[in-house]
Parts: sequence; structure tokens; C-alpha cells
Amino acid sequence: MDFAYPHAAFATCLAILVYVWTGLVVGKARKAHGVDYPNTHGSDDFNRVWRAHQNTLEQLVIFLPSLWLFAVAVQEFWAGVLGLVWAVGRILYVRGYIVAAPKRAPGFMIALLATAVLLFGAVGVIAWQLFG
Repeated sequence: MDFAYPHAAFATCLAILVYVWTGLVVGKARKAHGVDYPNTHGSDDFNRVWRAHQNTLEQLVIFLPSLWLFAVAVQEFWAGVLGLVWAVGRILYVRGYIVAAPKRAPGFMIALLATAVLLFGAVGVIAWQLFG
């Protein structure tokens, strides 16, 4: 049996794994910075790690529907490629943010661009179908 959306599905799995990884990074940071549960604030070093994790969750809410709408409405293979770009961007974002807040910018922009292409590409094709 062929799976209809293998690239988008793989990108979805990768995005979830990136999010799980960020959670593990937070767990390690909790131990390193002495931030016990249920606290979510500590030193600036810990707060940057925690924010990177939370921001990744916030971005998943926009990224995943955009990925799947693009896969269904535009092109499944390129949805998967853009999903891979998003994952690389998020990894760079987290790694940069851990070092210093300004260093998160390149990864943020890479992931944001991937999400924007997915979202606006899907919106454009869907609008064309509805109104074109």
C-alpha cells in the first residue's frame, strides 16, 4: 500500500522530534541551573532555554497546518522539503538562543521563511481554486 503523503508525514515526525529534543534540552537546563518543577523561571541562561522550547511549541501551531495545507493543495514533495528547512531552522534557533538571545535570529528567520512559504503558498492556491 502506498502512503499518499510520505514527505509531509516525515516532516511532521521530524518537527515533533525537534520539539521533543527541545524538551530534553530544558530538562538538562533545569538540572544545570537548579530550576525545580514546577518553576518556569530562573537565571537568564535557563530562561532562554525555556523560551526556546515554548516558542517552538508556539510555532508548531502555525507550521503543522501550513505544512499539510501546502502538501494537499500545492505539492507534497516540496512541503516535505520546506518541513526539513523548518526543522533545521528551529534547531539553529534553539542552539543560538541557548548561547545568547540575539543569536536566535538566523534560525528564527529560516524557520519563519519556510512557514511563510507553506502558508501563503497554500492560501494562494486555495484562494485561486475558490475565486479564480
